[in-house]
Amino acid sequence: QVQLVESGGGLVQPGGSLRLSCAASGSIFRINAMGWYRQAPGKERELVALIVGGRTNYADSVKGRFTISRDNAKNTAYLQMNSLKPEDTAVYYCYVAVGRAYWGEGTLVTVSS
Repeated sequence: QVQLVESGGGLVQPGGSLRLSCAASGSIFRINAMGWYRQAPGKERELVALIVGGRTNYADSVKGRFTISRDNAKNTAYLQMNSLKPEDTAVYYCYVAVGRAYWGEGTLVTVSS
């Protein structure tokens, strides 16, 4: 019904930057929220960033480094990640709320020298 396509993951050195994108398609009338969760080995999946209306939410660990934005016309969200740290290494999952929760397949971000 709703499909999410993620891109932008990869290998980056500490201090580097990446931009993730997530495009939603399918039976969409209005998206209530879009964002990313991430899961590192041995850890619970955690909220990274979420945008709904004019409001954004960030995990404390990424505030000041990550910025989420949304193109409503394209049903696409972007996560600009700057000053990346090894602790940011995780699989990042796009999240969309449109009637219910939908998840992308995940994209791996590896921060290593």
